Amino acid sequence: MNSIPVNEPLLDGNEQKYLAECIETGWISSEGPFVNRFESQFAARVDRKYGIAVSNGSGALDIAIVALGIGRGDEVILPTFTIISCAAAIVRAGAIPVVVDADPVTWNMDVSQIEAKITPRTKAIMAVHIYGLPVEMDEISRLADKYGLLVIEDAAEMLGQTYKSRPCGSFGDLSTFSFYPNKHVTTGEGGILVTDDPHLAERCRSLRNLCFEPHQRFVHQELGWNLRMSNLHAALGVAQLERLDEFVARKRNMGRLYTQLLADLTQIELPLSTTDYAQNIYWVYGIVLKDEVPFDAKAVSAKLAAANIGSRPFFWGMHEQPVLLKMGLFEGVSCPVATRLARRGFYIPSGLALTEAQIDRVGTVLKEILK
Repeated sequence: MNSIPVNEPLLDGNEQKYLAECIETGWISSEGPFVNRFESQFAARVDRKYGIAVSNGSGALDIAIVALGIGRGDEVILPTFTIISCAAAIVRAGAIPVVVDADPVTWNMDVSQIEAKITPRTKAIMAVHIYGLPVEMDEISRLADKYGLLVIEDAAEMLGQTYKSRPCGSFGDLSTFSFYPNKHVTTGEGGILVTDDPHLAERCRSLRNLCFEPHQRFVHQELGWNLRMSNLHAALGVAQLERLDEFVARKRNMGRLYTQLLADLTQIELPLSTTDYAQNIYWVYGIVLKDEVPFDAKAVSAKLAAANIGSRPFFWGMHEQPVLLKMGLFEGVSCPVATRLARRGFYIPSGLALTEAQIDRVGTVLKEILK
């Protein structure tokens, strides 16, 4: 029986044509024309003035932290339920991650808990949109204004999504995206920072390019990264971006079909389809086992794998990450919602190339496992 991967991208648009153009012209490095084209088109799509393309989304977060002047002793509030790249960027800069538990329904950070975490050392809030629904940005913006805090918006999973009709990625002082193959737009590997501040944009461009001095290339006043995006990767991005509306529609249809198939399973919690500020974009289709189910998400994933169906566990909370605990972080911190989600949550095949027949098979097998 053919396997169903947890993710498979769609690459049947202009990707081959644009890649061939790169090869035919010899422009394969970061100085090729597709890089500027992708940056400007992407920024416009998320209603920002400037885009700075980089080689991956984690690097975008590293640059964002340093570009905003966040450093030793500063505190940054972020969700515990997220990818480790978010906390890693903070820790590498010498700053201190302060975590907030997840909302049990949307799986995003529980914004009602943020204000109690703010101290005189708090420098920024990192808002991370999780899986399909955006964070409640009104409250984060209110707190940032009240306390004079910076906002870093990680919209890696939310390209094409909106919060109250405003594009995700348009809220942060700096906002970041990832273009890994499981994202709505992929460049294979890649990321981007977007902002409306010309000085921040220039700072990010310098940091992604080893901080070369403008008038004396091999003189450096500080250390940056080699995180440039190549023309080849940007060419893929331009082709993918042309189809973003189609891709978002496919994702939402995928979510609708899964919800119809699984609605009668009383043992699981399904993703919330809509809120008063957004319609779920289903970057992935997540499922949480109810507490009465006598096995965990890892056991379900093993059974799905035996049926040649891919799946992935939910994020493991930052407050439980061994590498961070060894640093003395999060002593005595309890985040019960994220702890439960990490053990009871998983997501099923959700890639853009997923067919309706595959969705039906996944649903059928999952019902057999849980009946």
